[in-house]
Amino acid sequence: MNILLVYPKYPNTFWSFKYALSFINKKAAFPPLGLMTVSSMLPEKWNRRLIDLNVEPLLDEQIAWADMVMISAMIVQKDSAIKVIKRCNDLGTKVVAGGPVFTTKFQDFKGVDHFILNEGEVTLPQFIKDVEQGTLKKLYTSGEKPDITNTPIPDWSLINMKEYSSMAIQYSRGCPFNCEFCDIIVMNGRVPRTKTPEQLVSEMQSLLDAKWNGPVFVVDDNFIGNRGTVKKMLPTLIQWQKENKYPFPLITEASTNLADDEQLMQLMSAANFYQVFLGIETPNLDSLKECAKVQNLKGSLIENVKKIQSHGMQVLAGFIVGFDSDTENIFQNQIDFIQEVGVVTAMVGILSALPKTRLWHRLKDEGRLLEDATGENTDGTINFVPKMSKKKLIEGYHTILKSIYNRKQYYKRINTLLKTYNPTVKMKLTKDDVMAFFKSIWKIGIISNSRFQYWKLMTKTFLTKRKSLPVAVSLAIWGIHFEKIMKKMTA
Repeated sequence: MNILLVYPKYPNTFWSFKYALSFINKKAAFPPLGLMTVSSMLPEKWNRRLIDLNVEPLLDEQIAWADMVMISAMIVQKDSAIKVIKRCNDLGTKVVAGGPVFTTKFQDFKGVDHFILNEGEVTLPQFIKDVEQGTLKKLYTSGEKPDITNTPIPDWSLINMKEYSSMAIQYSRGCPFNCEFCDIIVMNGRVPRTKTPEQLVSEMQSLLDAKWNGPVFVVDDNFIGNRGTVKKMLPTLIQWQKENKYPFPLITEASTNLADDEQLMQLMSAANFYQVFLGIETPNLDSLKECAKVQNLKGSLIENVKKIQSHGMQVLAGFIVGFDSDTENIFQNQIDFIQEVGVVTAMVGILSALPKTRLWHRLKDEGRLLEDATGENTDGTINFVPKMSKKKLIEGYHTILKSIYNRKQYYKRINTLLKTYNPTVKMKLTKDDVMAFFKSIWKIGIISNSRFQYWKLMTKTFLTKRKSLPVAVSLAIWGIHFEKIMKKMTA
């Protein structure tokens, strides 16, 4: 059996980092972790290849080689997935599909022979059994939430690691919170399930054995969803990092209640976590209550961010406008808040009703749901009838983007970050890093309109916070990407 695993293309978005990746000659930020894990679940006797359309084209000869093409995709990859399905149909190759976009809206996809939905640890073995017995069904689905301690190590052999800026692993699934707009609990439930400490370091070791040398993104829905368990795991990870001379700087996603736990912040810092994404969403308390973002209602969000950054973890954050409770003041309030909190990487989007979420059901019941979500909440698309006029919402959203990614405001946030950020990460300087620095001197420090802000930042950082210089360089490079995306979004 020949299996071709295909990962559809992402559009160029805020999180694609396309323009920043060119500084280090990388093609994509992260590899398709789900498909590499699926590969490890397939029978050893099956031949498998992987094509990530974000780093290489898909050829007809590759489709013709396969007995089946397995596609996994998120909502934002829907258009690319449809094109891949059509090509397979035209060439007469069977299509098997799974992943978030198919799990929530499989009825929308024509030309798929078999759907393997929900979590693969449950539904994939059923499919494999039926392949071998010749009793295949159209749909494989289950509401069971599997024990992920049995999930195998991803098949790193399928990718060329040199094409990516970071690798990815998963420690847990699920989130204990119940935010109205979020589809995490639709997919993975509210009870966080974790791998064992030994399992996690085995995956880290497999990356090291595969000669990876760079950042690793722990792609959990909420890394601290089960704080007690993660605090028991971190000493094992810290010991592994120490024994191996800290090969991997780590990135993850968490909730703002991380700032409530001094011990947890210290442990994460000691484990070499240096970036953490938080869903801050809004400074509007009524909107936080509306969407049940209860974890953001405790204490000062600004002070919480500063606490986390003082422990060596740079905060990246998501923000949303378009809640029913938002008034026309929200746009300036978001700008002021983002500037004051000093979150440089601030991803602001318009509220989107993702399929099967509580928000989606509520808006459907209220007759306010208009169309499917694009999955890309920075594209200015509104898929429901907002309480505020659509025109004012889009105009206000564009005002936020133009303001926070204005060069002056952007560099001002970098300086605000560096006041509270205490770099503790152990990170080896690579050839890519050196190359990126020299490219930044030319592309930003010499030929761009940001050269004055660039040199002012570099000089100040070198003289006053030298350890933060790599962060300053990275954020200056990211600024090029964010500015281009902003101009595209507001055109």
